[in-house]
Amino acid sequence: MCRATRVENYTYYAYQINIDEQITLLTREGLGIRSTARVLQISTTTLLKRILLIAKNIKQPIIPMGKEYEVDELCTYVGDKNRRTWLVCALERQSRNIVNFNVGTRTNQTLRKLTENLHLSRAKKIFTDKLPSYRTLIEKKVHKIVRYGTNHLERFHLTLSID
Repeated sequence: MCRATRVENYTYYAYQINIDEQITLLTREGLGIRSTARVLQISTTTLLKRILLIAKNIKQPIIPMGKEYEVDELCTYVGDKNRRTWLVCALERQSRNIVNFNVGTRTNQTLRKLTENLHLSRAKKIFTDKLPSYRTLIEKKVHKIVRYGTNHLERFHLTLSID
């Protein structure tokens, strides 16, 4: 007697037809990484990989001219803590909308892609934290480092973080 078992109807939830839309919807609703993975019945590693694929396909929004922005970075990883990925975002202060972002390593090149677009939009002020790279990438006349200058963007990043 064999005693082997088999699964008649195996389904791998990570490759359902509308999984990307579900991930986007749950992220907009404020669910964290673990909560989203639990609801969709997929692993957190798979979810993070899917989020990176979704992010690469997102078209950059049009940046409004002459506004004030907050810029901050969020560190995460996919699968292995040694393979860190950085999400750098720019938030328009008045509307509190994300107007630009970039995903990559923690280098000036990753930050530069974002800050150059803000300069092209003739930013009035750009608020950042004390990361030294910002000083070299943002003009002094618009760069502001104040204690609570990136509160709205920090709150947004906390919403994205693993719960």
